[in-house]
Amino acid sequence: MASLLRGSAFITGAASGIGQYTAMAFARHGVTRLAIADINASNLEATRATLASTFPQVQILPLHMDVRSKIQVNEGIAQVAKEFGRLDIAVNNAGINGSGRLTHETEDEEIERVLDVNLHGVYRCQKAELAAMVKQEDLGPRDGRGRIINIASMYGLVAPNSRLSHTSYTTAKHGVVGLTRGDANAYADYNIRVNAIAPGYIETPLVEAAMAMTAGTPLMDDLARAPMRRIGSMEEIADSIVCLASRMNSYQTGAVTVVDGGFTSN
Repeated sequence: MASLLRGSAFITGAASGIGQYTAMAFARHGVTRLAIADINASNLEATRATLASTFPQVQILPLHMDVRSKIQVNEGIAQVAKEFGRLDIAVNNAGINGSGRLTHETEDEEIERVLDVNLHGVYRCQKAELAAMVKQEDLGPRDGRGRIINIASMYGLVAPNSRLSHTSYTTAKHGVVGLTRGDANAYADYNIRVNAIAPGYIETPLVEAAMAMTAGTPLMDDLARAPMRRIGSMEEIADSIVCLASRMNSYQTGAVTVVDGGFTSN
């Protein structure tokens, strides 16, 4: 049975959460050269060790990277292109939460930090990835010169309810959607596909750290609005990313795939 994926991939925020699960899924489904990037060096090494022991056939390139640094991003992606020969798939996943305070109660530094990671970080990575991909051989209509998947959020399409004040996060994720759609159109002639995935409530370290999973909290009240009435798993999001990155998805670009248990359609 043919693998869903092939070639090389680069994932930010790969030391935990959705990024880590995506790295495991990519290795499982056929990626043979895998670059994993994260700001947390110890967790990055642990993820590298797990990947190496589970998938010994996959070449792993760990990159200690802060997506707020243009220099680190450019040097990291240049290293990927040099060591792997080309960059086939990029997943821009690194992200952080804000404090959840109302805007007038939030320090400017917090909003700037959230935007710098969640939006500007995606921009820095996407710019460097596109610069590498446009120089690559076009492998035809199904594989092209490369594929980029940005991790947005259902809050890149709608706003949180009045009990959940996450305006900086929502602003950044709306920006990711615009960045995805703009460059999808701009780079279609190069046969580079750019799509986004918009997860709903997922059982990630960020969600667990932000709100306690007990009845009566704003999170649980909001989660009850979703028709599927459960929180999603990181494995489910990783599997959706595999589909977006695969040849089976070759005619989709500029799209936002919503994986939220029906939350935004309710």
